[in-house]
Amino acid sequence: MGRGTFARSPHSRPSLTRPRGVRRTPDGGYVDADGIRWANAEPPVATRTDAPLALADLLRIPPGEPMFTYDALQTADNGRLRQLHRTYVRFSVLVDTKYEEEAPPPAPELYTALTELGHEIHFTEYIRTRMPLPDQAQALRLPEGVPLLHIIRVTLTAAEKPLALEEFHLPGDDLELSFRL
Repeated sequence: MGRGTFARSPHSRPSLTRPRGVRRTPDGGYVDADGIRWANAEPPVATRTDAPLALADLLRIPPGEPMFTYDALQTADNGRLRQLHRTYVRFSVLVDTKYEEEAPPPAPELYTALTELGHEIHFTEYIRTRMPLPDQAQALRLPEGVPLLHIIRVTLTAAEKPLALEEFHLPGDDLELSFRL
């Protein structure tokens, strides 16, 4: 009893359904639609990086353009839920703003900061599954053979100009996403 290999029914539902999207709060802030209160397991690491080739196309910039990034391991539900969250902000968006001298806030506060800079924003998400890199599997505590869910959220202006990009990496074994259309 309790040993060996266990197969999940292909007809069973995942234990967690996460509504996707971003919504405005009555005070003008932004929150993820899932309502989960994510906490950083450790302070986010802020760095300057160059736009990676794989993401430059989504940001409509040349590969290597300077970007401001935040990296964070986030947890919720007393550590049961884990996600890796990386935010990229184009330096060109920050020129001639107060964020040229100080770091912009991480998302979701970043959305409020962008609207305060005069941008009317909306979002597009891209979702795929893939096998994790070793450090991602370790940070997310994924057993061998478990894929991760890779979500890319692009923050755009009303004129469809990309301002920022976020990557979310989540365990993909017992999770489904829902979208209100």
